[in-house]
Amino acid sequence: MGSKIYVGGLPYSATEQQLNELFAVHGTVESARVITDKFTGQSRGFGFVEMSTPEEAKTAIAALNGTQLGGRTLTVNEARPQEPRNGGGGRSGGKRDRW
Repeated sequence: MGSKIYVGGLPYSATEQQLNELFAVHGTVESARVITDKFTGQSRGFGFVEMSTPEEAKTAIAALNGTQLGGRTLTVNEARPQEPRNGGGGRSGGKRDRW
C-alpha cells in the first residue's frame, strides 16, 4: 500500500489547510491538495493527501473513512494511479471519407 490517499465527499468550502489538519492527527502529512475546477477555481469535492509512511496512511484511512466533515460523509481510501487519458472528444481534423 502506498502513502497517497484519496479523499472524496469534501465540502466545497474545504481548504488544503483543513485537510492537512484533519490528517495530521494520524501522522506526518507530506502534502494535502484539494482539487479545484480549472475554470472557476471552486473545489470539486475531492482531494489527495500524502502521508510520510504507508503505516500512517493505513491508520488515517481506517480512522477517517465514513466520518463527517462539514455535514458531508468522507470517502477515504488508497489513491489509485491516474488512468491515461486519450484527449477525447472533438473531430480528428482530417478530411472525411466520402463514399
